[in-house]
Amino acid sequence: MTDAAPQTPFLPEDEISVARARELTDAGDAWLLDVREPYEWEAGHAPGAHHIPLGELGERQHELPEDQQLLIICRSGARSRRVTDALIEANYPVANVAGGMSAWHAEGGPVLRDDGTPGAIV
Repeated sequence: MTDAAPQTPFLPEDEISVARARELTDAGDAWLLDVREPYEWEAGHAPGAHHIPLGELGERQHELPEDQQLLIICRSGARSRRVTDALIEANYPVANVAGGMSAWHAEGGPVLRDDGTPGAIV
């Protein structure tokens, strides 16, 4: 008999690579939150991402699932790092996506507009 700790579906680290983020979101194992400004989102975002701009997060925090792994992304990773730190303090299972949407796009991740056409990172 072993005293192994129960497995948790949540990540132990608070920052992950774009490759790992894509793996998790493609498998449906994470909820990707884009905290960029509306004009950035409209120009292009990751398929399946959810959008709550950083400035609205306080009033819309109730929209975040508390029982799913959250991955936070912005353009470069700086804003999303601040959000990740705040959500860690609020006990959410959360990780920052290192390099943000710039890295997502540079590593071949799809970037789409709401209408499904190819998007851009601004």
